[in-house]
Amino acid sequence: MNNSMISAAASMGAMQQKLDILADNIANINTDGYKRKSAVFHDILTSIQPQEESFRQDGRRSPLGYTLGWGARVVGQTLDMTQGPLKQTGLETDVAIEGNALFEVRAGTAIDSERAFTRQGSFQLMPLQDGSRILLTDSGYPVVATDNGTDSFVTVPNGYKLNIAADGALTATNADNTDTLELGSLKLVEVMNPELLQAVADNMYGVPANINVNDVVQAVQANPEQAGGIAVRQGSLESSNVSLADEMADLVTVQRAYQLNARALSSADQMMQMATELRG
Repeated sequence: MNNSMISAAASMGAMQQKLDILADNIANINTDGYKRKSAVFHDILTSIQPQEESFRQDGRRSPLGYTLGWGARVVGQTLDMTQGPLKQTGLETDVAIEGNALFEVRAGTAIDSERAFTRQGSFQLMPLQDGSRILLTDSGYPVVATDNGTDSFVTVPNGYKLNIAADGALTATNADNTDTLELGSLKLVEVMNPELLQAVADNMYGVPANINVNDVVQAVQANPEQAGGIAVRQGSLESSNVSLADEMADLVTVQRAYQLNARALSSADQMMQMATELRG
């Protein structure tokens, strides 16, 4: 009975964590660039319980023992990096990605600040003291560009319009299109191990401190001409890839599993009370 109570209680805790993940997915169904999360379960412990030798009979094929489980636990989360639908906005600072890639941003105001990654391309141009404007996420994190292998922030001179090509190339043109400035290219990274990405604040992702960033993501160049290649779409945003129907179906399944473990816990408790009364 103690085994049943331990197994049921542990599984209820795992089901509660799964419910929290589902609730997070449903809450972000309208969040641009949001990627669906799912839980990874693992058995806490399994052990083989032996049977008496007298159970061995001629013709009996079942083994002399049975497997005893001790419940399950959530050992991690994975990100579903499938493409979300694109929606056109017409804004020059709205950018979407087609394909397996993320925008790279900085968590601080310096280029050597901690790296972070996002699919949410709802950017904005913020004025600086010298009159130029810097490209930021809607939460204020600087967007990173690369020029001949050197990382930098995207700075657009005052009076110039930002243009982003399908391959991520950045240019700025003045009002009468007589002057064009090359600003490098948006820095994109390809996700190689999405299970190692960690969701952080403001719909961004980071890499834990004990893991090498280069083992999780690697720099990639957009190639819109190639079939299945990565492309950058200015004037568009990527919607969440969460399907409400799938989340609700998982929600019902997890709730039933939670109720089943709750009943098992209650039954084990009642049996223990009965055994205590018989002994008394």
